[in-house]
Amino acid sequence: MDTIGYAVVGTGYFGSELGRIMARQRGARLAAVLDPQNGRAIAAEFGCALETDLNILCARPDVDAVIVATPNYLHKEPVLAAVRHKKHVFCEKPIALCYTDCDEMVNAAQKNGVTFMAGHVMNFFSGVRRAKQFIAEGRIGTLLYCHSARNGWEGPQPSISWKKLREKSGGHLYHHIHELDCIQFLMGPACKVTMVGGNTAHFGPRFGNEEDMLFLSLEFGGGAYGLCEYGSAFHWPEHYLLIQGTKGAIRIDMCNVGMTLKGPGGREEHYLVHESAAEDQQRTQIYHSTEMDGAIQYGRPGKKPPLWLHSTMCSEMRFFNDVLHGVPVPSEFLPLLSGEAARAAIATADAATLSLREDRKVAVQEVLNTAQDHIN
Repeated sequence: MDTIGYAVVGTGYFGSELGRIMARQRGARLAAVLDPQNGRAIAAEFGCALETDLNILCARPDVDAVIVATPNYLHKEPVLAAVRHKKHVFCEKPIALCYTDCDEMVNAAQKNGVTFMAGHVMNFFSGVRRAKQFIAEGRIGTLLYCHSARNGWEGPQPSISWKKLREKSGGHLYHHIHELDCIQFLMGPACKVTMVGGNTAHFGPRFGNEEDMLFLSLEFGGGAYGLCEYGSAFHWPEHYLLIQGTKGAIRIDMCNVGMTLKGPGGREEHYLVHESAAEDQQRTQIYHSTEMDGAIQYGRPGKKPPLWLHSTMCSEMRFFNDVLHGVPVPSEFLPLLSGEAARAAIATADAATLSLREDRKVAVQEVLNTAQDHIN
């Protein structure tokens, strides 16, 4: 097996751990990192090169692929630099903060003949994959409705992270795009979107400027619907995905962690959300601790991810490395590599943002048409 050389751009909480995981994969080697704040320490840990210039890093002959884990608003430049140098790319979610940027990145990767993988990690949850399997088998009949909630309460912050600034993170909708992506992973792209919400309880210098309460109504056509709740103004924390069908339902609970399949007659079957009972139990404990409340948890450089997240990141990096080594791709994951998942998530988020701004229902096609006009 040939060895693939990887570079990591952005070695904060996620990027450093993705690098550690990739360095342990078969046929993989960390060649270089770039991060103006954390890069030196991480390069020393990995025993790899520290670069300070993006183009020099991407031009290195020992770099075959680039992992982009910069803050959300800084994804575009490293992605485009990497694909210009014919390097494969894994990019953390959200791919971009607007559809035109997302589309430009996907098109550039396709034009240069390189793999561009969207870091939509929730698709690798054991429970999500099992739910998709049950849906394909007809266990809950025809899909009618998906409802996700990811909310909790957030108090004053000692300092304001970029993650709390809407212009840098995209706010809850973009930074926590997992649930929106997952619903479309199961139901296909939404056709129309309505979003309401705003900042209701977080004002002043110790808070950011993102909306703390958002509600998205999704229409899929054919009589199927969805609803997403996001925010940090909820004293009753919830984090779940509920999937309703004509014959039954599936609930993936990420607060009191577990998956339940309810079939005909109300008979229930119970499954893990993650790879092991220990991972599910640890996540439940985290959600009920005083350290992190609800679904508004944020890591920081130097802090290791919990077991469940580390395990899922391992699945994600193993998959990306396998793809680059030519391992056949399961059909369920093809949208992560074709640009379909990236485009669908950001297009729907942009439509929701437009709906909130203009107080109207928005067809997702309107976002796609605007992007095409921008290209022309």
